[in-house]
Amino acid sequence: MRIILLGAPGAGKGTVAKLLTEFDGSVQVSTGDILRSAVKAGSELGKKAKGYMERGELVPDGLIMEIMESRLQEPDCKKGFILDGFPRTIPQAEALKKLVQELKLKLDLVVNLDVPKEVVLDRLTTRRTCSNPDCQEIYNVKSKPPTADGKCKKCGWKVVQRDDDTEEAITQRLATYNEKTAPLIDYYKKEGLLKTITSTSSQEIVSNITAAIKGK
Repeated sequence: MRIILLGAPGAGKGTVAKLLTEFDGSVQVSTGDILRSAVKAGSELGKKAKGYMERGELVPDGLIMEIMESRLQEPDCKKGFILDGFPRTIPQAEALKKLVQELKLKLDLVVNLDVPKEVVLDRLTTRRTCSNPDCQEIYNVKSKPPTADGKCKKCGWKVVQRDDDTEEAITQRLATYNEKTAPLIDYYKKEGLLKTITSTSSQEIVSNITAAIKGK
């Protein structure tokens, strides 16, 4: 499958993407992951991105698209890919459409995960992240707690609440999403690719997506 997952922060895109990789071997591709990988690998594109990231600036769309082009041509993407939280803006969507055409590929589906704001707030304010930069395992104090003394079950490092997972920060992130990313829903509706799923169950969402893919 070749799909895009849209949805507000905390909608469950990462969890759904991981479950979908088990369906047919498609790989999860998130902008954050590929930027960090490029920086870690020390590639020319990674070095350029590192400069912006160290200055706390947004990596320009042009550079993100260059890194995305490189990533989508890697061997593991041949079975398919799940774009997790990308594109974020209309210009990125238009650039991605052009890239996909150039690579002679075709998007199967764009899935909009429609989750109530109160659910998003609850999920994110109770989320904890492993502080080990090479692990970054995600926990939730309610549904997937770390060890009793607040450590990662995978690597033993302390788990922390990210600065952007406080209620004030989340409210700001949701406002940014509604302004910048929500317009993508109309964009992909016009492209005839959009499927909106209203559910808080990751398994139910995955079942809906796989059924839609099989039905194509």
